[in-house]
Amino acid sequence: MSVPAQPFLALLFDFDGTLSQLTIDFSRMRRKVAALAEAFLGEEPEPSDLPVLEWLDVIAEEIAHMDEALARQFHTRGRLVVQATELDAAREASLFPETRPLLASLRQRGVRTGILTRNSTAAVKRVFPDITACCDAFMAREDVANVKPHPDHATGLLQRLGVEPERALLVGDHPLDVESARRAGVFSAAVRSGHASQADLQAAGPDFLAADCAQLLAQLEENSLLPSG
Repeated sequence: MSVPAQPFLALLFDFDGTLSQLTIDFSRMRRKVAALAEAFLGEEPEPSDLPVLEWLDVIAEEIAHMDEALARQFHTRGRLVVQATELDAAREASLFPETRPLLASLRQRGVRTGILTRNSTAAVKRVFPDITACCDAFMAREDVANVKPHPDHATGLLQRLGVEPERALLVGDHPLDVESARRAGVFSAAVRSGHASQADLQAAGPDFLAADCAQLLAQLEENSLLPSG
């Protein structure tokens, strides 16, 4: 675990499983993408451990070897399948009770807050309609060419916030979020409020580990890692 020498000036939050309930059925999403790919390829696609968005890109590249126009069509339809699954999940989701008070408290302390997600803007705003009023910057997948764990996502958010990486903490519920932080050069915090196990989160090597965002902020305050306000 790394410990910063100064209080954090910005906290970057993942959304699903971190600030809101994680209701997306990724297995169902993957099955739908596989069925669509089979219709285009004429056979089942190769199984992959890649996240769905990256898997879509790989399948599209395979189709492009046969027909580039067909590959573009597949990619567009695949993204629509993903978004439809996200929107279905958003109907069942809600913010964690501590989310709004937590963001307001950080703002009062002078901490810049950003939210970054691989989810779509439409799905996030169905759960959190006033998200842009409650944080200082928000970047969904439509807002960046390369979504996390690519560093462009976190660094783009930091640029909007005007904060250097070494003064920021990225908070998420999945090992992918820890990887995102590492690749962007920011500190990482894992919270157990999603579906990832504590063992998997610990194995990812976060700088901080907590049950949820409220407990994380208590840890940061205890260690004088938040401005006094």
